[in-house]
Amino acid sequence: MSTDSDGDSSSNSCKAPDSDGEVAEDIAIVAFERKMDTAEEIVDGIGDRYESIDVLEYHGAVFDEHWGEYDCFVGLMASGIAMRKTAHLLDDKWDDPAICVVDEELTWAIPITGGHHGANQVADDLASMGAVPAMTTASEAADKQGVEKRAKALDAHVVNGDSTVATNLAVLDDELGPVERLDGPKAVVVGDDVTVLKRNSDDGVVLGCGSVAGADVDQFHAAWERALDAAGRDRSDVEFVATGTRKADEEGMLAAAEAWGLGVIAFEKETLERFEGPTPSRSKELIGWPGIAEASAIAAGREHDLLAEKTRYDEAVTVAIGK
Repeated sequence: MSTDSDGDSSSNSCKAPDSDGEVAEDIAIVAFERKMDTAEEIVDGIGDRYESIDVLEYHGAVFDEHWGEYDCFVGLMASGIAMRKTAHLLDDKWDDPAICVVDEELTWAIPITGGHHGANQVADDLASMGAVPAMTTASEAADKQGVEKRAKALDAHVVNGDSTVATNLAVLDDELGPVERLDGPKAVVVGDDVTVLKRNSDDGVVLGCGSVAGADVDQFHAAWERALDAAGRDRSDVEFVATGTRKADEEGMLAAAEAWGLGVIAFEKETLERFEGPTPSRSKELIGWPGIAEASAIAAGREHDLLAEKTRYDEAVTVAIGK
C-alpha cells in the first residue's frame, strides 16, 4: 500500500530522494502484515511532515526492490532484521537511504544508518508520538549541532561529504566556529577538513533572536512579524533563525520556527563575543553574554552586518535582522 502525506492512496506516490541526502522528504514504513495498524498510526501521526510517506508490507526482498526510491526507511521491526536485510545494499552514506527502526509499541526509535541524513530527523518526529529517540551520532550524543544539522537549518547541502569527519570532530571540540559566508564570483581553494555548504535557494535575511525564559510561541510570532514589517520585509525573506546556545532550547522559539518552516542555528558565547552588536545589553552586565539578538544576527548574516538593530516585543522577545 502507498499513501502520500495527505493520506490519499496511490500506486506510486514516491519520487527520487533529495539529492543532498540530509533531509528526509520521502519515507517508507516497512512493516509486517500484523503491524499494519501501527504503520497507519505513524502515517496519521507524522505523515504531514513529509512530501510523501508510503507503507510497504515486509517480505524478504522488500529493501532490495525499493532501494534508492526513498530518503529513509522506517523499519517497524527488530533492528537485527533491518540490519541483515540491508547490509549488502549499503555503499556510501551520502547516497544510501537512511534507516530508522521502531518497535510496535512505539517505545524506541533507533537510527541504524544515515543518522545525519534523515534517520535522526525521523526519530525526532517519532518522539512526538511517544517514542524515545535513541541516537548514537556523536554530535547529538554531546548535544551539539553538527555540520549536517547546520546545513539543514541553513537550507543548504554539503558539497564535499568526506570533509564532515574532520569538521564534526571540530564541533565536538568546540573549535569549528560560525559558518563563514562567501559570495562570488570567486575561486576558493579548500583543504580536506573544510566543509563546503551550498545554499538551496537565494539569500535573504536572518532573524537574530533572544528572549526571556518561557516566552510563548505567539510572542515570537508577533515579535518577528513586527520586526520584519518595520524593516520592509516579510517572512518569505527569512533564511533561518539565529540565537545563542543558552537559548537554543526555548520551546516557543522552536515551535515558531517550525511553523514558519525555518531552521535554527545556535552560536557559542565565544562566537557572539566576536560579533557583538552596537546596542548596549543588560545581559553582558548580568551574565557576561553579549546581546544575543544582534550578535547572532551579525554572526549569521552573509555580510556580517545588521539590516535592523534589535527591538523588544512584550518585554519577552528581542529580534534583530542580519544581512
